[in-house]
Amino acid sequence: MQLVEYSRMASLGLLALTAALLAGVCTAEPQPLKVTTIKQEPYAMSKGTELEGFCIDLLSALASKLGFKYELHVVKDGRYGAKNEQGTWNGMIGEVFRREADLAVAPLTLTASREAAVDMTKPFMQTGLSFIMRKDIASDDSQYLSFLNLFSTEMWLGILVAYLLTSFCIYLAARISPSEWEKPQADENQFTLSHSFWYTVGAITLQGAGPHPKALSGRLITAIWWLFSLMVLACYFANLSAWLHSDSNQLSIKSFEDLANQNIIQYGTIKGSSSLNFFKNSNNPIYRRVYENMERQQSYAQSMDEGVRRAQEGNYAFIGESVSLDLVVARYCNLIRSPDVVGMRGYSIAAPLGSPLMKNLSVAILQLSESGELDYLRSKWWASSCVAENAQASPLKASSLKGVFLLLALGLGLGVAMALMELAAKSRSIANTQQKSCCSIWLTELSQRFGRKEEKTSSETEEKCKA
Repeated sequence: MQLVEYSRMASLGLLALTAALLAGVCTAEPQPLKVTTIKQEPYAMSKGTELEGFCIDLLSALASKLGFKYELHVVKDGRYGAKNEQGTWNGMIGEVFRREADLAVAPLTLTASREAAVDMTKPFMQTGLSFIMRKDIASDDSQYLSFLNLFSTEMWLGILVAYLLTSFCIYLAARISPSEWEKPQADENQFTLSHSFWYTVGAITLQGAGPHPKALSGRLITAIWWLFSLMVLACYFANLSAWLHSDSNQLSIKSFEDLANQNIIQYGTIKGSSSLNFFKNSNNPIYRRVYENMERQQSYAQSMDEGVRRAQEGNYAFIGESVSLDLVVARYCNLIRSPDVVGMRGYSIAAPLGSPLMKNLSVAILQLSESGELDYLRSKWWASSCVAENAQASPLKASSLKGVFLLLALGLGLGVAMALMELAAKSRSIANTQQKSCCSIWLTELSQRFGRKEEKTSSETEEKCKA
């Protein structure tokens, strides 16, 4: 009996031990993924003892969506990954290929050779090849009449109409107002039509052209025109300043063809990079010439920082990924990127061949793209410090100064009305003295001021001759 009891107790203990082991196996947490990256602004940058950047935020978003943990480290040799002459991969691709890392999260360009060595996800960012250079050596000669583009066509037409109307209103006020022209039969009116046009031109050019109006109506029109001129000139010179600054942002070398057709400015890319392989393996004759010139002059840069530094020093165009160059231009306001982008490709995440993570990672990347999360990360880490300096001067439209045009129109109308009232006041005084109709005196005054003095002079001469 005791033997049976001992056997039963031993069986129960063995079952309990097996259950405990099985529970430990079932509850064991999965090992964190080993993730490699490379320090490059703004993808991964040091912040104390940790890293921050676009790729760090992307990795965090993927881990949260797929529910995995990871251990992040920086690649030992500081390289992205290229195959040497012995056929061995270095950099992050080498670590993934040798299964020293489970993932490589960095701006890794998706190429055929890398896809053959490791698995790569759907691209999380699209890019291409372009080049940067310094603005002062990249500026183009402007057109001779480009200063007229500071104002729109309707603005120039508005100014012309305002000039003609103002000159004519000054002419009218000077002839109508008795304070300006007291004796139309005996005295000459200094404000002829030609002098009125000349006087208005002098005002808008801030030079002045005497004599000045004496009547209150003429002075009112003149003051309103001076105010209008000051506002227009202030807007013009403000646009001129912005235009002179933005004029240096126009490239005379706009494409790789322009780059290949000149031999004044050196150009190059990072030695051993996928950018160099694009030109090296291309069948396009222009891209072949670019590669041959770089190979002949050995104008390569050893790193991104060196290429940017040489571009800032001048007489050098650095070729690289357009996305990375956009960040450089956002940081260094004396540089400008060419609008020509060739060899479109994508940045992807690398994993060992046959990795079960690939499908889920690709789907998660597409979901982040469709939800706008990738666009948000791009705007977050590519914020430019040159926004104000890069503002382009746009032609000023007449609608922008409609208040000034309205003020001028009211001033002109008020000035002419005031001149008519001044003449009406004189006509009333004469009518009271001579006991005549005020209306007839007013019409007589107007006819004298706008009649042809030459006809009256000739008729007077004929009467004297007959006498």
